[in-house]
Amino acid sequence: MIQNPTRGNAESSEAKRYTITAALPYTNGPIHIGHLAGVYVPADIYSRYLRLQGKDVAFICGSDEHGVAISMKAKKEGITPQQVIDKYDGIIRKSFIDFGISFDNYSRTSAKIHHDTAQEFFKKLYDNGDFIEEVTEQLYDAKADQFLADRFVVGTCPKCGNEEAYGDQCEKCGSSLNATDLINPKSTITGETPVMKSTKHWFLPLNEYDSFLREWILEGHKNDWKPNVYGQVKSWIDGGLEPRAVTRDLDWGIDVPVAGAEGKKLYVWFDAPIGYISSTKEWAAREGKDWEPYWKNEDTKLVHFIGKDNIVFHCIIFPAMLKAEGSYILPDNVPANEFLNLEGNKLSTSKNWAVWLHEYLEEFPDKQDVLRYSLTSNAPESKDNDFTWKDFQARNNNELVAILGNFINRVVVLTNKYYDGFIPTPNELTEVDETVLAELKAYPAVISSSIERYRFREALGEFMNVARIGNKYLADEEPWKVMKDNPERVKTQMYIALQIAAALSVLAEPFLPFTATKLNKILNNQGKLTWTNVSEFDELIPSGHQIGEAELLFAKIEDEEIQKQIDKLEATKTANIAENKKAEPQKELIQFEDFSKMDLRVGTILEAEKMPKANKLLVLKVDTGIDVRTIVSGIAESFKPEDIIGKKVTVLVNLAPRALRGVESQGMILMTTNAEGKLVFVNPDTDGADNGETIN
Repeated sequence: MIQNPTRGNAESSEAKRYTITAALPYTNGPIHIGHLAGVYVPADIYSRYLRLQGKDVAFICGSDEHGVAISMKAKKEGITPQQVIDKYDGIIRKSFIDFGISFDNYSRTSAKIHHDTAQEFFKKLYDNGDFIEEVTEQLYDAKADQFLADRFVVGTCPKCGNEEAYGDQCEKCGSSLNATDLINPKSTITGETPVMKSTKHWFLPLNEYDSFLREWILEGHKNDWKPNVYGQVKSWIDGGLEPRAVTRDLDWGIDVPVAGAEGKKLYVWFDAPIGYISSTKEWAAREGKDWEPYWKNEDTKLVHFIGKDNIVFHCIIFPAMLKAEGSYILPDNVPANEFLNLEGNKLSTSKNWAVWLHEYLEEFPDKQDVLRYSLTSNAPESKDNDFTWKDFQARNNNELVAILGNFINRVVVLTNKYYDGFIPTPNELTEVDETVLAELKAYPAVISSSIERYRFREALGEFMNVARIGNKYLADEEPWKVMKDNPERVKTQMYIALQIAAALSVLAEPFLPFTATKLNKILNNQGKLTWTNVSEFDELIPSGHQIGEAELLFAKIEDEEIQKQIDKLEATKTANIAENKKAEPQKELIQFEDFSKMDLRVGTILEAEKMPKANKLLVLKVDTGIDVRTIVSGIAESFKPEDIIGKKVTVLVNLAPRALRGVESQGMILMTTNAEGKLVFVNPDTDGADNGETIN
């Protein structure tokens, strides 16, 4: 009997323990900012927040290392699938550690514990008769002698006409497809047109879980799941669920553990979510814990952090698998984010249009929290958002440096200046002081409310409001002025400001963990406060306590650093254009006599000026070696007249003259376009060709 799946939007106090999962990153490439904004930063904020409250948390993840994309990457790079997963698992794992993502366990689906867990799960459903066994016709590449998994087939999408749709999904219109739906399918392995061939597979009959899913999600989570998640799930269910294959004809993956399934593997979407369970088992064994309560007790809160492209797997397919197995709890929430774009364009790993985490960490050392802040404050929680380097710079300079960093620096500098770093004893509090301290106590609950509703952008904004309170208090009270006439009052002012600083050191931890550590070190107050202390304690940091020297929490990011990143992206864009540029098709054949009629000569541009009232035309004087003639050329939008004087060019000199805006043009300059789509001259060798030389 499955445990109670509909506890609803449980407050922290209702759950005994928390199982937090973050989507398993696919090991065919490194981590980029889209992954961070969509999944890993919000999951880490949530997990760190719960730990600050003393909760029992298992924050689980691992590398997803099976499936056709790994095989495709291996073929492309000329290496084995094992080499692919080892390479990228290493890069991803190190990036997460260096960036401070606080997983309790990061596993691999290639691990034995995962193979065993996935096979046991399949076998239980198989023995219970939960699968449909069917012989179906599937696409087969006769030349490669193998069945084609969905991603090994491309063709025309039947819904939008995109000619480069994959066999499982059209990335242009977002439609979910079967490879057999494609028009004019081609094998990506050989380029051949595949044929249909019979093969046996096992299917999970999702249609049989329709009423369960309607009751659990459409009724049970109508009010607490994010509208984008709820809406997508409702659309899938209302569209009619169909059986979904759980096995595939592949050479890379987990063997199907039943007789008659030789050479077949578990479909990656079936084994990957089981990776959460196997990773929890691995963690529990290492820590000497029992893994089962984290997956099988109804007083556990299970939350999946994913991107929107994984909603169907985590809200329909995986829950149907868990329901069929019978002993597992279901997710309390699946707070999926939308997509993050980059400088106005969709992130693309294949086109290298991304900000890669491992490269960011090298190019912006000790600025993990700046990226965390930028991604959280611009998080695509309810709609797609855009990351730009200028916005990243502005959020650092105008918010982290100018608001949070500025407040802490002023407090610490003044405390060391006035009291040698010792926190003063306050005198009688004014109404302003009392109000500020009361506001401070209220903020943990405000931030908690946002975090527990998965509104991390909102929560971060409230955290920054605490720093704003501190800045306003100092600006209004002006202790540096009061010190001259009323030093006793300044003791109270600095005491209040230091209480705000201490609160920030705790409240920063979920969002800016490196900053929190740094601030605690400055305040010499490491590990002494919890989240609830901020709202319950009258004094967070006591009089007589000595703090450390001032140290800047954040440094200003200069324009030059940002321009480097923008230039890097522009170089990527140029490379993509060059790689994807297709030459014009060959024109109709001509005879040699046709070509020999053209008189092509080397020439030099002597003069150039813009044609009056014509944006595109330049009037050129060209020395052709035969004569100096006028040629009108439509290149004014690409070249300044002064930049092309003295340039060697190729001229068609026997082109019949033509009047353009009253000027007779006596020839044509040969041009082409480069990879960036810009006009360039078809130049002769400037050192080896004189004016008038013919080109044969």
